[in-house]
Amino acid sequence: MARKFFGTDGIRGRTNAGVMTAAIAMKVGQAAGRHFLRGDHRHRVVIGKDTRLSGYMLENALVAGFTSVGMDVVMTGPLPTPAIALLTRELRADVGVMISASHNPFEDNGIKLFGPDGFKLSDEDELAIEALLDAEPALADAANVGRARRIDDARGRYIHAVKQSIPADIRFDDLKVVVDCANGAAYQAAPSAIWELGAKIVPLGVNPNGTNINKDVGSTSLDAVKAKVVEEGADIGIALDGDADRLIVVDEKGRTVDGDQIMALIALGKMRDQTLRGGGVVATVMSNLGLERFLGNHDLTLERTKVGDRYVLERMREGGFNIGGEQSGHMIMLDYGTTGDGTVAALNVLAALVRAGKPASELLHQFDPVPQLLKNVRFAGGKPLEDARVKAAIADAEAELAGRGRLVIRASGTEPLIRVMAEGDDAAQVERVVDTICDAVRSAV
Repeated sequence: MARKFFGTDGIRGRTNAGVMTAAIAMKVGQAAGRHFLRGDHRHRVVIGKDTRLSGYMLENALVAGFTSVGMDVVMTGPLPTPAIALLTRELRADVGVMISASHNPFEDNGIKLFGPDGFKLSDEDELAIEALLDAEPALADAANVGRARRIDDARGRYIHAVKQSIPADIRFDDLKVVVDCANGAAYQAAPSAIWELGAKIVPLGVNPNGTNINKDVGSTSLDAVKAKVVEEGADIGIALDGDADRLIVVDEKGRTVDGDQIMALIALGKMRDQTLRGGGVVATVMSNLGLERFLGNHDLTLERTKVGDRYVLERMREGGFNIGGEQSGHMIMLDYGTTGDGTVAALNVLAALVRAGKPASELLHQFDPVPQLLKNVRFAGGKPLEDARVKAAIADAEAELAGRGRLVIRASGTEPLIRVMAEGDDAAQVERVVDTICDAVRSAV
């Protein structure tokens, strides 16, 4: 069955257009509610959101949808995506919903669904909900319409949970940390969790107004946090994205530490503690060849999946791994949660800094990355990757890089972009290959 609504990370689109309208959000609530109405207990859904203006509209529409089919609703207000996954389990809910478009601009929004176990839905569940979206909703009778309420302690529950991810004897008293929350979902939770463990906090991106999420701050716009780290003489900078499921770090010199370096640091620490499972790490095809070589030097494996944290998570669960993630900063630590959690990853990075007693610039750059270049080409329609000119350019590039590098070409699952990535030991060759393919894609579109 072809997907009409769900992409690689739930349902996402521009507000009040396409799939991201109040009418469709209500239908999603009705369809997901019917799908998870299993058993004879009183059914419950947890709904959270980030700080986008459209979150109010979509939240109310989802509440209407879920209650209309007989499901009770618990609303948390703005909280990170991993907090909703956690609360879905803690509150014994049948389904969890996060309203967020992650790192996208405020004009976009999205709906992410979690099952009762706190994990993102399987393909089978998503397809079943898609089928129900096109069907007439089976509404509850008047006596069985659901109720809705807000809970006030959700943020505190999440903060308590994330602090359990580091040993009780670890304190951050001597650390000065810039915490950039992208004006997003973690604008209160992340600084509070790090402050409670003793650090001096320099907040950034903690004044959401509904339209400034991810705007010039956060993990996809690092200039602000880099400048603030250097200006404040901070030990480290922590940059989250709009829904706080990904993390990028900045060292005290203002240099970027991406998800690959963070995975290397955490995996090596767990290997030394004998708590690493699966014999390595799970990452995507976008992770740097340098990470693969680094892990191999420590007799650890790097298993690659297609792009998307859900695919990383699937492989982790299949293979018994407890560390996985993406170069872009999704960090999944299955010992502490069921989805990517930027705050948990940040606490573990800070704990490693405390244990080592070394500056971030020395500790966090675990390996030398192989020259890698990623460029995006936006397109308005059609299927540029099926164009003969593009296929020929890709074939030529693969032949040129054979045995000396890697090439990854893919369409974004969340935006109308073709992503072109190449890596190899020769930086000039990598740049030439990427530019040639991008030119071919532009010609095709």
